[in-house]
Amino acid sequence: MFNTRRTAIALVVLALFLLANIGAAFAAGQVLTPGKWAPETYKSMQKLIDENGKYGPSYNAANKPYAVFDWDNTCIMNDTEEALYMYQIENLAFKLTPEEIGYLVRKNVPDGAFVKDYNNAAGQEVTLEAVATDIVDSYTFLYNNYAGLKGKMSLDEIKKTDQYLDFRAKMWYAYDAIGETYGTKVSYTWVLFFFKNMTTAEVQALAEKSNDYALGLSIRKDKWVSPASLPGKAGVVGASRTTGLRLTEEIADLMQTLRANGIDVYVCTASLEDVVAVFATNPKYGYNVARENIIGMRLNKVNDVYQDTYKDGWVQTGEHGKTIAITSVVAAKRGFGPILVAGDSSGDYNMMTEFADVKRVLLVNRLKGGKFGKLCQEAAATIGTPGAKYLLQGRDENTGLWMPTQKMLKLGKTTPALTAN
Repeated sequence: MFNTRRTAIALVVLALFLLANIGAAFAAGQVLTPGKWAPETYKSMQKLIDENGKYGPSYNAANKPYAVFDWDNTCIMNDTEEALYMYQIENLAFKLTPEEIGYLVRKNVPDGAFVKDYNNAAGQEVTLEAVATDIVDSYTFLYNNYAGLKGKMSLDEIKKTDQYLDFRAKMWYAYDAIGETYGTKVSYTWVLFFFKNMTTAEVQALAEKSNDYALGLSIRKDKWVSPASLPGKAGVVGASRTTGLRLTEEIADLMQTLRANGIDVYVCTASLEDVVAVFATNPKYGYNVARENIIGMRLNKVNDVYQDTYKDGWVQTGEHGKTIAITSVVAAKRGFGPILVAGDSSGDYNMMTEFADVKRVLLVNRLKGGKFGKLCQEAAATIGTPGAKYLLQGRDENTGLWMPTQKMLKLGKTTPALTAN
């Protein structure tokens, strides 16, 4: 009798204990998977979700809090727009005549020589006009001979020609040199113009092929150099590139956890909005962001065909332009800014610092300097500090995967570092 009563009491106590813990777990909502988060960064991010999500004390379901993520090198490893441009070049995936290529290569780029880092193999300065002339000459041969354009040669056959090697190297060199000489405000729109004459569906199909191809490539740095047999006006030139893309499971899980806790997720990118939408919305990649929550660069379209002009009245979504775009699409309607911003470069600095409502800034560590580097230094100095606003997260560039530390390991290196200085 006594043992039976004691057992019954014990079972009741156990049941109450289990119910209490189940209730506590339910009240806490979905939690982040630890994955490869730096422990202190993980704890701070989870605390942000707990305090501001739908189980937090001041949550308003009628006007949800929201988070904003940069895309390239934040949500993924490397740059989907640049990977697509490489894929276009390698596969001659253009709907352009030689005359159109020549016009677009020159479009909106100032006259003059590129910075000295882009001198040719003979040490001579190179102008845009010189490299544009060479690109047109090589593309004219490709246009007339490749079966995918006007000719009869297969892609494999055309890739063996010096004209293909010249076009490939000088197209990539032009993009890199323009960016380094005149800044990304010029190069990030310039690269989009080569979608001219394509429909949205055509570009998005190309983007998916590019994504899948790049996800299967090794991560390595190499260089496309033009052949000495075709020096042209620019001479022998080349530019380095980093191959491969990688998914970031921790970011995908963070996005899902935010949504499960009633916090909306947005992406603000300096790549073409339609291109990033392929990656961010397609379930096979795991991010599942709503299409209307993708904010990025836009081109004018006529009957759904891309033009070689930037979208009338729409801001370029880089630097302060990101703040303007986020305000226009979200903040002005909700009456407040994001509670979380995530990024990896100085192009994200403005949206990280210009909204008073931001409680956490997730800095994907790439050992960058400049304005972004200053935020990284502040984050490094406040690791483990309760309520720290700036949080570092490390990554191994050799694998493309996060590391459970705030330190970052550069491609080809073996020793990680915390900050650039």
